[in-house]
Amino acid sequence: MLDLPAQTVPLHDGYDVIVCGGGPAGCAAAAAAAREGAHTLLLEATGALGGMGTSGLVPAWAPFSDGERIVYRGMAWRVLEECKAGQPHVARDATQWVPIDPERLKRVYDDLVTKAGAEVLFHHFLARVLTHEGSVTAVVAAGKGGLEAFRSAVYVDATGDADLAAWAGAPFQKGDARGTLMPATHCFVLGHVDDYGYRHGPILHPHNPDSPIYRILESEKYPRIPDFHLCNHTIGPGTVGFNAGHVWGVDNTDPASVSRAMIEGRKMAAAYRDALAEFHPRAFANAFLVATGELMGVRETRRIVGDYVLTLDDYRARRSFPDEICRNCYYIDIHQAEDEKARRPSDVAKVEAHTMRYGRGESHGIPYRCLLPKGLRNVLVAGRSISCERAVQGSVRIMPACLAMGEGAGAAAAMAAAAGGDARAVEVGRLRARLREHGAYLP
Repeated sequence: MLDLPAQTVPLHDGYDVIVCGGGPAGCAAAAAAAREGAHTLLLEATGALGGMGTSGLVPAWAPFSDGERIVYRGMAWRVLEECKAGQPHVARDATQWVPIDPERLKRVYDDLVTKAGAEVLFHHFLARVLTHEGSVTAVVAAGKGGLEAFRSAVYVDATGDADLAAWAGAPFQKGDARGTLMPATHCFVLGHVDDYGYRHGPILHPHNPDSPIYRILESEKYPRIPDFHLCNHTIGPGTVGFNAGHVWGVDNTDPASVSRAMIEGRKMAAAYRDALAEFHPRAFANAFLVATGELMGVRETRRIVGDYVLTLDDYRARRSFPDEICRNCYYIDIHQAEDEKARRPSDVAKVEAHTMRYGRGESHGIPYRCLLPKGLRNVLVAGRSISCERAVQGSVRIMPACLAMGEGAGAAAAMAAAAGGDARAVEVGRLRARLREHGAYLP
């Protein structure tokens, strides 16, 4: 251990709301807080907003519809509609697994946040959280200007890993009972794909027993390809995005493990390109690897312990709550442990055993209390690290749900700032009414 010398750093004061993390939840939170009149700052560690949909290259949105209606409405729906407006190959009424153009989505998020009136600082990495008697008094971020401190009345933790809340002393859980985390995926993009061959050739998804992925695995020529996970979507002309393969043993709160995973993920992406060129030449013979994600596709780390813990029983019961700030309809999707690698068509049933799916028209509520970490007065958490059981986290972690949670958190943060900085002083009925006014689905 090393004791650092005392240091005085610049302090940027006067904000009502500071949002840490510019993924879907953070973007929606910053935009919603600013929309409510709060002086809002968004701190983002990378050079772009959007998180996994942009820097992470996730190739498609999870479904926005429960089969009967749009569940992720309000700000989430407007983001999707803006994306589709610039994608001629996507049907205007598409709501299920809509492909993502990551460069367009970056601009959509830029506009969402800045046009609402929030400020953005890129390349500012959360480094320290200062607290006093259960309140966060300032956050310290590291950037090219060195260390800088930022102060506001209320803070929204949208880091994905609950960094702010955890460093402020909030209790949290992590992984399963043994602390094991779901595997990560390093998404990538292949260009110069033959569109006709891709559209009319065999479906790559492992639910197709004739998918080339099974022949690739059987050949054992590409040992870096670990299993049959192979989601893929056309994101542009001759361009296919992949959410494929797994990297185990990745903990996004451990920089060394993430660094190892990034190196392995890039090699894995190159292996997929070569394997698809060999086993699906009609589409991929001349394909080349355009990009790998700047972010590792991390599915879980910390989950805060909040005023309410959303449970698997709540999910099964399709439960509604008087304080819910959004709804969720995605299936429970827990990716398999390393000793359960799925490599054969018969393994599809094994993977499905980890899932739980709703029927048409079914959803559950996400209570405001799940955003409130125990022991902290002026902090809200939005995104995949809200207070919930691990199984439920396998559902609420998707980007549409994060957008919806972020909008609720941001609007609540603005109200809390106006109420002296107490997140529990928010009048939930008024919060829900404001979200409905902006289009949220709150039946």
